[in-house]
Amino acid sequence: MKDNLELFTRMRAGEFPDGARTLRAKIDMASPNTNLRDPVIYRILHASHHRTGDTWCVYPMYDFAHGQSDSIEGITHSLCSLEYEIHRPLYDWFLDELEIYHPRQIEFARLNVSSTVMSKRKLLKLVQEGRVTGWDDPRMPTLSGLRRRGYTPEAVRDFCDRIGVAKKDSMVDIALLEHCLREDLNKRAPRVMGVLKPLRVVIENYPEGQVEEFEVANNPEDGAAGTRKVPFSRVLYIEQDDFREVPPPKYYRLAPGREIRLRSAYFVKCVGMVKDDRGNIVELRCTYDPATKGGDAPDGRKVKATLHWVSAAHAVPAEVRLYERLFTQENPDDMPEGQDFLACLNPHSLEALPGCMVEPSLKGATAGSIYQFERQGYFCVDPDTANGKLVFNRAVSLRDEWAKIEKAQRTK
Repeated sequence: MKDNLELFTRMRAGEFPDGARTLRAKIDMASPNTNLRDPVIYRILHASHHRTGDTWCVYPMYDFAHGQSDSIEGITHSLCSLEYEIHRPLYDWFLDELEIYHPRQIEFARLNVSSTVMSKRKLLKLVQEGRVTGWDDPRMPTLSGLRRRGYTPEAVRDFCDRIGVAKKDSMVDIALLEHCLREDLNKRAPRVMGVLKPLRVVIENYPEGQVEEFEVANNPEDGAAGTRKVPFSRVLYIEQDDFREVPPPKYYRLAPGREIRLRSAYFVKCVGMVKDDRGNIVELRCTYDPATKGGDAPDGRKVKATLHWVSAAHAVPAEVRLYERLFTQENPDDMPEGQDFLACLNPHSLEALPGCMVEPSLKGATAGSIYQFERQGYFCVDPDTANGKLVFNRAVSLRDEWAKIEKAQRTK
């Protein structure tokens, strides 16, 4: 015992190089559980610690520190993944021998979510190699990444409640997490209008210089959320995808000669278009029906599409970042032999749109605020927002029926 204490004191004093000595717990070298065969509890490591600097050069092994940390913190149930089940006898042995408060260790299956990785080692590799912008990159499955993207604590808790705790490894579809977020934000997120890929629209018979304000509900799911005023003028922006020169079957949005509704405003009909030298459509010419103010026709005629819009004179410029799944494979941990998990990294997991236009009510929106862009999805104001430059992260999209139809047509 005296010799051991002397050696450990010299280890602590830094007399030995890394790996030259270890301190072991004397248990049972004949134990069928290899973790109980005189495990190492302290090893030498001459490295600077992120908190204590160079104060220490000996550090405890995980199995030795685990139970004591739980005991000191008053943990009642220490929840571990299944691979720690064989470590539980050692966890119990240390606590019993030290005669300190004894938490209970319980093992359960790790949470595996499709199209991402949960391993800290692999997440660290993504950060260190610059594959993402940091631990709080909105594509990361970290709490800081989810928060920056716009995920709420309520949505994450709901997701955890739905999947429960299991003793068998399984893969949970990330679509369930997205569903939980949609359900939560549908109740709380204010509605606004934002155009991500603007297409200029000129209403030829609308008076020049005239501006109207329409009273629009902030959230149809919450009457207490009140209303806001949205300006309307002769020149507007709509989404590029909301117009087709030659509309395919089942496409009901704007097209030459077709009439649609502008949300909370008027019926408009496309009567012409302007193209640039390369044949790209850069402007639509439309007419409006003054009798349809508010969005309904007094003669009872119907239209098949309602589009969101932003008044060009009042629009606020913004950058919008669209995020997709981080990996193209459902299970990046299950790659063919010889292939690294990075081989299925999605090169299109981020699309930054610098030329977006949003309604003026969003001017001055603060980081962390979450909105539903009508017909688009839920968006969170990013911390990069500064000096009047708005930056939004798409937390999750809305269900787009036309996008589903178009995708099905492409895959036929």
